[in-house]
Amino acid sequence: MTFAHLNLSSYPLFLAPMEDVTNSSFRYLCKYIGGVDVVYTEFISSDGLRYNTSRVKKKIKINDFERPIGIQIYGHIPENMVYAAQVVEEFQPDFIDLNLGCPAKKISNRGAGSGLLKNLPLLFEIAEKVIKAVDTPVTAKARLGWDENNINILEVALTLQNIGITGLVIHGRTRAQMFKGTANWDYIGYVKNHPQIKIPIIGNGDVTTPERAKECFDKYKVDGIMIGRAAIGHPWIFKEIKHYLLFNEKLPPLSFNEKIDYLKKLLSIMVEENGEKWGVIKIKCHYANFFKGIPGIKELKVKLLQNNNYKENLEILDFIKEKYANVFNFN
Repeated sequence: MTFAHLNLSSYPLFLAPMEDVTNSSFRYLCKYIGGVDVVYTEFISSDGLRYNTSRVKKKIKINDFERPIGIQIYGHIPENMVYAAQVVEEFQPDFIDLNLGCPAKKISNRGAGSGLLKNLPLLFEIAEKVIKAVDTPVTAKARLGWDENNINILEVALTLQNIGITGLVIHGRTRAQMFKGTANWDYIGYVKNHPQIKIPIIGNGDVTTPERAKECFDKYKVDGIMIGRAAIGHPWIFKEIKHYLLFNEKLPPLSFNEKIDYLKKLLSIMVEENGEKWGVIKIKCHYANFFKGIPGIKELKVKLLQNNNYKENLEILDFIKEKYANVFNFN
């Protein structure tokens, strides 16, 4: 499958761009464990890049080990989006992605992210100007529409295709749904299998198991699958899914000790990358997801979430590892 001029392997898996999650440390660990084909940076504000370049540029760090990788930008002012695309192109991403799906009020309510789905002329103007301004392939990630009464993803896909977009990721929810309810893959499949669609379509939303991934590939014929929230605290999900897709069998589950060791590795990389304070802070979303639903661990989980000392975090993780290793097999 070709996406943004990249030749990808069978059943390509994508790590979704997520603010405060898909930093270089987490991308590295996902690649290190294996199974993920394409990763994205955290999304980058075009306005922020134009008016606070040095601060925002710190989020755009690419290591060759992570490739192929895309840098996603968002905004609602065409001139700023063009400027942002030209700046991030200097970092030599494999592609530049347009954020047409972020549902956060502070972004969408000012007309950026999924807010552009309410203003298609502006959306298409931005896409056309960005594509003309850079040599790097441009892709996009969008939701189905603003709400259930305004689902316009097919029109978006066809027009972006004509403008020159080289790949489209579709999240199967509207902006109004935020992350509630169920992702509607029927719409994703409808777009993918429309006779006029020629660009690759990547499906996104609620893929949390190898079985569901296979069902989405088989039933909806998508060219790839993007995984976001399910990877938080579980970066091995890509390896598990890819193995199942290729060999129609499940990998032996990782032991609890192995999972804790991966968390410790992520912590050490984050501290090395960001310093002790911010490195420890950045891993907390992974703690929250990983330890969710484990009986009797609430007190230790709270202790981890409240502690910003690197050495003490390691000690708590080692204590949890010793205490729970032979008691539970979960995640």
